[in-house]
Amino acid sequence: MSSAMSACPACSAAPMALDTAKRHMAEAGNTVLSLPDIHCAACIGTVEQALHARTDVRAARVNLSRKRVTIDAPGVPATDLIDTLANVGFAASELDTDLLTAADKDPRGNALLVRLAVAGFAMMNVMLFSVAVWSGANDSTRIMFHWISAAISVPVLAFSAQVFFQSAWSALRVWRLNMDVPISLAIILAAALSIYETALGSGDVYFDAALSLTFFLLAGRYLDHRTRAAARSAAQELTALETPRATRLVDGHREDVRVSALAVGDMIAVPVGMRCPVDGQIASGQSSLDRSLITGESRAIAVAPGDRLAAGEINLTSPLTVTVTAVGEDTTLRRMAALVEAAEGARNRYTALADRAARIYAPAVHLLALSTFIGWIILTGDTPRSLNVAISVLIITCPCALGLAVPAVMTAATGRFFRLGMLVKNGTAIERLAEVDTVVFDKTGTLTKGQAAFDVMGMSEQARSVLKAVTNGSDHPVARALGTALPRSTRPAPVTDIREHPGQGVSAIWNGVPVRLGSAAWIGGENSPVLAIGDDPLIPLELTETLRPGSTEAVRHLQKAGRKVILLSGDNHDAVEKVARALDIAEWHAGVSPTEKLCMIKSLQDGGQRILMVGDGLNDTAALAQAEASISPASALDAARTASDIVLLSESLAALPDALTTARQARSRVIENFAIAAGYNMIAIPIAVLGFASPLGAAIAMSASSITVLLNALRVR
Repeated sequence: MSSAMSACPACSAAPMALDTAKRHMAEAGNTVLSLPDIHCAACIGTVEQALHARTDVRAARVNLSRKRVTIDAPGVPATDLIDTLANVGFAASELDTDLLTAADKDPRGNALLVRLAVAGFAMMNVMLFSVAVWSGANDSTRIMFHWISAAISVPVLAFSAQVFFQSAWSALRVWRLNMDVPISLAIILAAALSIYETALGSGDVYFDAALSLTFFLLAGRYLDHRTRAAARSAAQELTALETPRATRLVDGHREDVRVSALAVGDMIAVPVGMRCPVDGQIASGQSSLDRSLITGESRAIAVAPGDRLAAGEINLTSPLTVTVTAVGEDTTLRRMAALVEAAEGARNRYTALADRAARIYAPAVHLLALSTFIGWIILTGDTPRSLNVAISVLIITCPCALGLAVPAVMTAATGRFFRLGMLVKNGTAIERLAEVDTVVFDKTGTLTKGQAAFDVMGMSEQARSVLKAVTNGSDHPVARALGTALPRSTRPAPVTDIREHPGQGVSAIWNGVPVRLGSAAWIGGENSPVLAIGDDPLIPLELTETLRPGSTEAVRHLQKAGRKVILLSGDNHDAVEKVARALDIAEWHAGVSPTEKLCMIKSLQDGGQRILMVGDGLNDTAALAQAEASISPASALDAARTASDIVLLSESLAALPDALTTARQARSRVIENFAIAAGYNMIAIPIAVLGFASPLGAAIAMSASSITVLLNALRVR
């Protein structure tokens, strides 16, 4: 316990209670799983009931808004809990709780919210005093109310408007202007003039105008922060989906360590179904690898001792012992990072609409206010009156509506994307997505599921029955995929003596006849896997690719909307052609390397096309970063998710055309908001310059334009 105690018991008790709760959660052994497919109260009930049915689960609580479940189950592996949820129809992934804790903290957002609340509370109270003054209060009452308003307003403005003051001072220190400079001037001058008039006991005061200005500007600033914070939180939650751990072998013992703790020369175990965590060389074991995330190749690749592995490749058939050959900056992933960084540099030159407007706004406002002040001084020689008019110009031109124009729309659009099953990671992604006219797809893991699937419908019923029995006796990923491909009506044959043969396959006895399921090298034939039943002819089991749900509808609607669709894949010619024909994609390219993908995207851009890249593999990262906008599935490799702007949480691609439509609607709403702000200024500025608007009237007009912009933003559907 800290030796320093606060004078306020609650201030001391709250942190201690939080620490106690955190210790309790750690001792409880909480597991947090992501549930991207839940969407209603029925889903919550199903998930919680399934978990509570387990005797080793003490508690389970679903958070629908964050699409995750927290489970109190000490000592229970996350994989067991994931299997339980899979049995009731919900896909789940483990989340790294350390990363989630960091993502859930938002001190800057909390500070903005506090300043907004304080400004709003003070604004309402000061307006009550203003109403009394407007209603005809006598001189002594009016002066008293002015002093009370000053006592409320000055400290509140010093606290709540600090955001604008600090930003303005940072700009002025280096001899430049930003939008916060005229904002700060308007607030300071309105407050200073009001204090001056209050001290004299004459004239009008504008404390309510200064507070209203601060409140609405803080509202826009907070909305903008929440949009960006949601993007950062999404990125951190997606990073948490992969816990970077490895099994290190030390003197015959296994130890679970973080990948960052590995060094060159360490020995690690890569079990069946596991993704290789680092680059390495096989020390012992023979297996087949799924390299689809790295190269796009859908067929399994046979490997043996001496062969090299890259991080991200999946071990399919037999356990491997691997010697680490590269870690950190030297891995395959980091070598490709140079391509990604170069491509991102081109994207970062994109300038948001609000930034483009801001470049000319601040200087124009200063010149207008200064010109107004000088003009009134020359015409009237009345300094207080001239200053009053200049303040009215500053207030009426303060960029409340402009500041809300983009954040309000993007907040509404981001919510719409989330309802479509997409997380927006980049602040300008929606604006860039609205400009897209060409959609480029990767194949493996994007248009297809990227999982092993087999065509077993050409087999006899008897052969399917034997295959069902053999696959039921094996935990191998290929065996499980074969079992899934069989019709549910298939009944397993009565087999005995089921045995696993590491690196080869499975054997059994059926009615006294030997049965083997495994690699072609073990059984015979040309392609793996093969089923052999006694002396009957070998039955090759053809590997097929299953289209991702919604891919057909997505491609059709994109083409119908006039957008060009292209398929780029590193897979072989036949596999790519088959998918392209199934989806009616006219332009497709096979055997494309990561560098070639990047060059093809650049070539399309040089031709004036705006590209949306949709991909999931390491070989897609440079192309994802180069394209105007990019989308990756949540199942994608971490590098691909990092390079993309938007992450698709749902397994289906059906929402993709709706996302592009929403992006275009959002851009239209932004342009309309700019038009509203411009129209307001065209009408209000001449009125203020001619002296027909007091600072209070200017604040009311500014508030009306801000509310109009907010209501227009809600039209994003």
